[in-house]
Amino acid sequence: MADDLSDSALVLLGHGSTLNVDSAKPTYQHADTLRSRNLFAQVEEAFWKLEPGVSAVLRGIFAKRVFVVPLFISEGYFTEEVLPRELGFAQRSDGSFKLTQRNGEQTIHYCGPIGTHESMTSALVARAKGIVEAHPFPSLPRTENTTLFIAGHGTSNNENSRKVIEEQAARIRTEGEYADVHAVFMEEEPRVEACYELAETKNIVMVPFFISDGLHSFEDIPVMLGETEKRVRERLTNGQPTWVNPTERRGKRLWYSASIGTEPFIAEVILERVREAAAR
Repeated sequence: MADDLSDSALVLLGHGSTLNVDSAKPTYQHADTLRSRNLFAQVEEAFWKLEPGVSAVLRGIFAKRVFVVPLFISEGYFTEEVLPRELGFAQRSDGSFKLTQRNGEQTIHYCGPIGTHESMTSALVARAKGIVEAHPFPSLPRTENTTLFIAGHGTSNNENSRKVIEEQAARIRTEGEYADVHAVFMEEEPRVEACYELAETKNIVMVPFFISDGLHSFEDIPVMLGETEKRVRERLTNGQPTWVNPTERRGKRLWYSASIGTEPFIAEVILERVREAAAR
């Protein structure tokens, strides 16, 4: 990137979970990737639910500039309130937090979440193409004969949760590469299982728009797509994928990928967020 970041530190903020060992994997993966590229003086990870915690991570960073990037899908309570408060950012009179603050000789930039960045579209497409290319049975389907679904959680508690998924689906749809592109949800309409009716093509690819793989992507969505809970649990116990690619269901052939969070392209999305903050 054009901006020299050799005097800067990068902090990647993940949610983390004590119940899901894979929850921290994307954060460590992308931190390792960016660390190996020697763009920053320092690259650190921090988590809301794991150690090292969000509130403590800045204590060990002495670079002149610090860029904090939340590895979250949408804007909302966590990214706009909880994380800035834990980081010690000053609050404005309207309740929002300043995005840049000085701490002595140090300037700390709080970046937007990766999930809302427009370049995330490329990460979603890369994941969709990757799962089909890895399992081209009985032959590699053409994208113009395939319907792509972006699956999200969806919740009435955060309207941005739905909005970001619909926006990404709309961006991919305008590119015209796939026959059609839809957003589907676990807890809102249209539901995940509606993909069979919504798709006018025989081939379906579904990409879960979650940062890490866990209960939702490994268990809940495969069951919604037609697998039995017993079979899903057996496959998990045996260390096998909970969805066999591709699987024939209701006259369709469906490929289902891992969550978006471990897609290598996300390292570039993180750098885009840093570039925006540096310009700001």
